[in-house]
Amino acid sequence: MKIQRAHQIQMNPNNQQANYFVRACGIARFVYNWALSEWIHQYEAGDKPSVYGLKKKFNAIKREQYPWILEVTKCAPEQAFNNLGKAFKGFFRNLKAGRKSGYPCFKKRSKSKDSFYLSNDQFQLNGKSIKIPKLGWVKMREKLRLDGKIMSAVVSRTAGRWFVSIQVEIEAPEFQVGGSALGVDLGIKELATVSDGRVFGNPRPLKTKKRQLRLYQKAVSRKKRGSNNRKKAIHRLQRLHYQISCIRKDAQHKATTAITTGCRLLGIESLQVKGMLKNHKLARALSDASMGEVLRQLEYKADGKGITLVKADKFYPSSKTCSGCGSMKIDLALGDRVYRCKHCGLELDRDLNAALNLKNLAVGSTVSACRLGSSGARALAHA
Repeated sequence: MKIQRAHQIQMNPNNQQANYFVRACGIARFVYNWALSEWIHQYEAGDKPSVYGLKKKFNAIKREQYPWILEVTKCAPEQAFNNLGKAFKGFFRNLKAGRKSGYPCFKKRSKSKDSFYLSNDQFQLNGKSIKIPKLGWVKMREKLRLDGKIMSAVVSRTAGRWFVSIQVEIEAPEFQVGGSALGVDLGIKELATVSDGRVFGNPRPLKTKKRQLRLYQKAVSRKKRGSNNRKKAIHRLQRLHYQISCIRKDAQHKATTAITTGCRLLGIESLQVKGMLKNHKLARALSDASMGEVLRQLEYKADGKGITLVKADKFYPSSKTCSGCGSMKIDLALGDRVYRCKHCGLELDRDLNAALNLKNLAVGSTVSACRLGSSGARALAHA
């Protein structure tokens, strides 16, 4: 079975190469805005716009009206049409389903992320270098660690640093045989508590850097708009946000990799993170913990390793249920960090009790699925 994985590598471009990247990102943004404007104009005129028609019209006029577009790789403007098509496809799908979805909007240079696309026939790799059309070889910090068919690449800028994300199609790893059954409870104080007693701490980078972040934001607001000092202050603020993001991602990847190593059955929660963030007293702490990203990593890493994943229902009372006797403690408050059962006398950490309940749920679901057959196993594994 084939799966696709991406490896993001930082690049070390010189001034000329960095200028090429800026122009390519600007062209991708310009073409996207041009296509959106043309789409709106045709729709208001009573026509039925399409991505193919917009691309055909643009290719007919670009050499005369926009000759500077030819200075960069052809993938930068072409992918902008595909991105617009995806944006409208998602908008109409959400509209049909009755979900709230914003109409595709124009991209502003100061707010949109700088990036452009490269198809697999438009670049080459040679060790720690990548060759980009109409630019040449650009140095990378490390080699591509994935071995397989190269599908595409995306060059992007984050906090003044340039990265290339290379997508590769590889053979799916062999599913591991054996291992233990685990339950994982996510939280704010601790990033993850596992049913076998392991606890992965939450570094809380946003809380740690909160004072420094406030000072940098104040420095930006005090600088004159358009000045070089304001640009320097913005760049310093971007670097701090990037540092916070790296600390958070490092903790998440280390925890999820350790949890999914040597495991055959995994029970996790189904959290409605968007609804949880409406609690303004906990919104910042919840965002700093980034529980949704931890669940996403657990899901795709479990899938890649052949681990059976059982997702509890979002209303499953994992914290209020006693893992020893199964009785329910209705009056359990959020500040009660130790679970004490009135029926069997069990006393243990609240998060560990929830993790044990998730493990018991996963084991019970698997046993029931085996009785129902393979179709029932597939249904319960994603319940």
